[in-house]
Amino acid sequence: MKNKFIGLAVAGAFAMSTGVAFAADEFEGSWYVMPNIGMMHADSDLDAENWAPAYGISLGKQLSEHWDVQIGGTYSKADSDKHGVGGDYKQTLFGVDALYLFSREKFRPYLLAGLGYAHNDVNYDANGTNYGDSNNSLYGKLGFGFQYSFTDRIGMQFGLREVWSRADVPNSYTGPNNTDSKTVGNLYTNLGLIINFPPPPKPVVVAAAPVTPALPEIAPYDEEVYEFTVEETVVEEGPAKPAVQVTLSAEVLFGFDKDVLKDEGKQKLDTEVVEKMKAHPEAELVLVTGYTDRIGDAKYNQKLSERRANAVKKYLVSQGIEESRLHAVGKGEQDPLVDCKGVRGKKLVDCLQPNRRVVVEVERQRAVEEVTVEQTEVKGVVVEEQQQ
Repeated sequence: MKNKFIGLAVAGAFAMSTGVAFAADEFEGSWYVMPNIGMMHADSDLDAENWAPAYGISLGKQLSEHWDVQIGGTYSKADSDKHGVGGDYKQTLFGVDALYLFSREKFRPYLLAGLGYAHNDVNYDANGTNYGDSNNSLYGKLGFGFQYSFTDRIGMQFGLREVWSRADVPNSYTGPNNTDSKTVGNLYTNLGLIINFPPPPKPVVVAAAPVTPALPEIAPYDEEVYEFTVEETVVEEGPAKPAVQVTLSAEVLFGFDKDVLKDEGKQKLDTEVVEKMKAHPEAELVLVTGYTDRIGDAKYNQKLSERRANAVKKYLVSQGIEESRLHAVGKGEQDPLVDCKGVRGKKLVDCLQPNRRVVVEVERQRAVEEVTVEQTEVKGVVVEEQQQ
């Protein structure tokens, strides 16, 4: 039966790692280190005390909106709980865990599957005779728990997980060599401190200046004088009305305290932004700015505004708008439209609604004006006359 659990854990780890392989490339998650402490409840076949301390450390990476991967090790040691039997049982684990997180809010429930290498050392002593042996094997792991983010840099992780591996355990204490190899399942509970590393700075891309090819020189010549006139339409820069200028309520685009676009919000973006940007290519750069209200932690609100702005940008790109024309920023609680001093409770949430918004506006636009240029060429000499 326990062998089936190992197979289930390995299959779960494979399925979850397959999901990790298809994680979104646009997500910019951080690396983090997580020291942790906990307790191990040993399998009854091990004849070890029920609960023993466990210690570990992991290196993690936020791969996408829903996936984390953690690589690390755990060590635990439990004394024998058999009357008249001394010695201890030690387990050392090293492997990789795939975590599926249901959100990236402050509270983040997750499911976990993992696999790796296990070293089980059973070393008991009864009446001067040693029982048990060491065994190295693969292990499978399944579990669940939650993460909680205190700040952008610090968080915690709590979890329960079952680990199945092979161990050489005594089948009796009546004589030497009474040892069987069995699949054992140990239950771990652990509490870890998440320390996020700051993300690396983004490289600055400098566009190369366009190179204008030199025109070939035309040698003078003596021929019969000829004359003709052509008209050419050219484009000149000038003032223009912004092609896109709209403020959208966060309640229309997102659920409360969420950063996933609703169907109603997508329809609004289609009519208010996508159609206008496609109809006005002269809008070279459009700024998407996310805002929140002042309720809650300022750093959390800043991150929420950034995620909302990027969610709008990502959707516009999915609808055919060039990413180079979009710039997304989050301003959190900055630039409030209303203050609502003296208002409390649910009335405050309703009062501050105008502050929860996403503003889409032109940041750089090339205005166009048609000008007709009349050219008269005589013997290779061009004379230009502008007619407005």
